[in-house]
Amino acid sequence: MDARAWDERYAAADLVWSAAPNQFVAAELEALPAGRALDLAAGEGRNAIWLASRGWHVVAVDFSRVGLDKGRALQERQGPGTGSGDVEWVVADALGYDPGPEPFDLALLAYLQLVADERRTAVRRAFGSLRVGGTLLVVAHDSTNLTEGTGGPQDPAVLYTAEEVLADLDGERFDVDRATRVTRTVGATDEHRGEQSRTAFDCLVRLVRTA
Repeated sequence: MDARAWDERYAAADLVWSAAPNQFVAAELEALPAGRALDLAAGEGRNAIWLASRGWHVVAVDFSRVGLDKGRALQERQGPGTGSGDVEWVVADALGYDPGPEPFDLALLAYLQLVADERRTAVRRAFGSLRVGGTLLVVAHDSTNLTEGTGGPQDPAVLYTAEEVLADLDGERFDVDRATRVTRTVGATDEHRGEQSRTAFDCLVRLVRTA
């Protein structure tokens, strides 16, 4: 989907995603000291807003202006969080965004489903934005979700695995904290509207840049 298609999708609903952060983003990052964060393909901003509430200064990037406008409005409705962070909302394509010279402490890619060459570009761009010691977190619909799970994109070309994310960074130096397949329960009232709770499969990579 291009920016125009996502604009239309976001405009057609109050919130396409929940206002709460993704469960894996929250679990993996809740103990990480606040700093500067880059949220590529931020969508409606739920993860960026959560990070800001914990004291992070977040640059939230997405090519959908409608999605980011909704994120900004959601943040205003929620009011100040317990932290002292903020969100800078930037309309740009994750594949072409220039993060500038100041490095980030965290780079987040959450459910950015792209074909292999574009995914590699996004992953390497996110990694390249980090300082030494910075954290990269990637969460996405796993390739096995198509046949074993529920919901998510039905095009196998945009699904991937933790191993493929690590291969995208071939030649870079980093320590891997986690690189695995994880499960997520999708209930009948969730966005996939199943008749009963089912299991979805995601890939998760968390690593720290060492050079």
